[in-house]
Amino acid sequence: MLTIGQLAAYAGVTVRAVRHYHQIGLLPEPDRDASGYRRYGTAAVLSLIKIRTLAAAGVPLSHIRRMLEADPAAFAEAVRKIDDDLRDEIERLETSRRQIAQLAAGDSLALPPEVAHYLDRLRALGVSDVMVQGERDGWILIAARWPDRVHEWIPAKLAELEDPQVSGLYRLLSEIFDSDTGDDDPRLVEVADIMAGFADRALAAGQTDFDEAAQDDLPFDLMDALAVEADPRVRRLQALMRKRGWARWTRFDRVPEKPG
Repeated sequence: MLTIGQLAAYAGVTVRAVRHYHQIGLLPEPDRDASGYRRYGTAAVLSLIKIRTLAAAGVPLSHIRRMLEADPAAFAEAVRKIDDDLRDEIERLETSRRQIAQLAAGDSLALPPEVAHYLDRLRALGVSDVMVQGERDGWILIAARWPDRVHEWIPAKLAELEDPQVSGLYRLLSEIFDSDTGDDDPRLVEVADIMAGFADRALAAGQTDFDEAAQDDLPFDLMDALAVEADPRVRRLQALMRKRGWARWTRFDRVPEKPG
């Protein structure tokens, strides 16, 4: 007959674990003998080893008692169910690992690989980190709204970067937003002229950055707000665009005509 310490040592668990199994009704607690000690027999050793084995295999303690009492068929079914649960948990953990890896990957967080490639292309053109970060955050908003459409739009955006005027505009914006000038910076007027020219030509050619399926306002409202939060000089650029007839700089929207 074993003391609780001897029982725990033999089964490879702690005394605290044995007491916990007593508390939750998983392992029967023997009566005290004449000397006042609890003594454990072979049945307790066997039960504790089975409990330890099942627990180590990932079986929740709440299921172990039922499994110990089950017939072979019921035990096999319980094992199958636990295996299914463990497989689901492994998949969840693998997804978490991929998400954690994306945190270290920077641009890949919340973005498809096509956008990460686009951002790398901007860097290769000499676009500043400030501008690339703004582009990345804008694409996060777009990808969240239309996750299945981004791969359709990125090729056209990459093609635009082959236009010297477009790449030059990005570099000009980089120079402005990397400087500490005020909203009277004359380069903002130059930017507004260039962007309005792009918008005029796109409208004449029947082209837009996104097709009609993407024309709900919320994502573009958010991108406009994001730009203003990043740099207050964007308000000045928005005002300059409005003077040229364009309501946004994130999407080619005409300023509504006043009635009458």
